Amino acid sequence: MSPTVPKWRQIADQLAAQISDGTYAPGSRLPHIQELVRRGEGSTATVHRAYQTLEAEGLVRSSRGHGTTVLGADDAPSSAVTGSGRLARLARTGQPYSPQETAENRHSSLRSCADHQVAALLGIEPYDEIVIRSRTFVRDGKPTILGLNFIHVRALEHLPELLDPNPTPKWRHDLYTERTGRTITPDPERRSARLASTNELGEFGIDVPPNVAVPVLVLRTMFRDDLGPLELWEDIYRPGMEHVDQR
Repeated sequence: MSPTVPKWRQIADQLAAQISDGTYAPGSRLPHIQELVRRGEGSTATVHRAYQTLEAEGLVRSSRGHGTTVLGADDAPSSAVTGSGRLARLARTGQPYSPQETAENRHSSLRSCADHQVAALLGIEPYDEIVIRSRTFVRDGKPTILGLNFIHVRALEHLPELLDPNPTPKWRHDLYTERTGRTITPDPERRSARLASTNELGEFGIDVPPNVAVPVLVLRTMFRDDLGPLELWEDIYRPGMEHVDQR
């Protein structure tokens, strides 16, 4: 494997391949982290990050005192899958969703950007037009993540499909690179907490009195090409939902 691939990623890829070929069957446990350390696979921190990556991709479930268990096709991850986890799983398997997960309420439109913070992150003026795509991830019949994409309008020149709310036949970042020759790269994921809006609580099917404050976790990832910011992902997690930290 190329030396430019981080060691934690190499370990994660190797374990994912062994899960795929049945070496580690659904319900079985991966080796303890310290066992891989003793084998010389990497440091504790490196192996731990590899396991976090597999959990973030929805391949395994980790629990204190019970180790890390391989999930089957009908098992749902206990944690929310991160944006980078989705991309890694898509690249490896071609699967956009984790087990028992679907997406609904897809929307896409060209709108003015009223959020000054989003405008600043995209390097545009407030109320300039952007493409906004949204969908709700659902697992076991329960809305889990509200996904928003704020896309610089210059992407429309090369990806007119953005205004179709349905997924493109091929991952849109790959299409963009094929059509422009420019590679899209992500910034590190950033997370924060804030209070859920009434609309967001409605999407999650949560009914609380108007004066009750409900905190939500928000994960943001900025994607860029060599011309600058191109797309901002914003995932809003269902209140109380555990999130895997991949930092």
